[in-house]
Amino acid sequence: MLAVNISDMAAMGATPKWVLLSAGLPELDENWLKRFCDSFFSLAQRFGITLIGGDTTKGDLVFNVTIIGELPQGQALRRDAAKDGDDIWVSGQIGSAAAALNCRLNTHTLPPDLFDRCHDRLLRPEPRVGLGQALLPIAHAAQDISDGLAQDLGHILTASSVGAEISANALPVLEELKNVLPHESWLSCSLAGGDDYELVFTAPECRRSEIQTIAGQCGVAVTPIGKINNTGRLKIIDSNGGELKLTSLGFDHFG
Repeated sequence: MLAVNISDMAAMGATPKWVLLSAGLPELDENWLKRFCDSFFSLAQRFGITLIGGDTTKGDLVFNVTIIGELPQGQALRRDAAKDGDDIWVSGQIGSAAAALNCRLNTHTLPPDLFDRCHDRLLRPEPRVGLGQALLPIAHAAQDISDGLAQDLGHILTASSVGAEISANALPVLEELKNVLPHESWLSCSLAGGDDYELVFTAPECRRSEIQTIAGQCGVAVTPIGKINNTGRLKIIDSNGGELKLTSLGFDHFG
């Protein structure tokens, strides 16, 4: 819950500073509430975030988190600044969280050890705050991957009035997932699954070595997956060199 809000800060290159937490609880389960608070405040402390207010009431089980951060004036990473010719990068690995969720929904099965690794990614995403901050003077546009790479990259393309071509073969996906899932399944998880909360960002080709250097300093792998162009649409190239057509670009909140 808090991690996904911190990820929004990371996608803008911001420093998370303060948080508001409101909760509706049908009953007071002190043991459950202690576990929740231990996890919430442990993550807040790790990122230097202070709880400054909120509300608690009896009612349906609902939590609302509002996060506030800081940026150097005029230096936010935005969706609307991608440029024709930019490289497109993805941090970390994608598809693992969706693979675990689909396993829980009985869409497919995973070996127990692989499921545990993927399930941890689903439940405990790692916000890329340090990487986002380091990209401020280098990247043009950025977005965190919450609803699916294709959909979230699409937000950048729409806001920037550009297009893109990416390679399915270049996607940073766990090799174990590729080995145990059908080709179409791991592609769907990585392109349309979401919940990884990695960063997708664009930057000039001439900054490649700098990006690799700062990513290494942040302890995060980054992978170039394609290029921004002026076509106005997203084209995904499959392993045979043809265009891959997706039935879904990602999670639709109102679908």
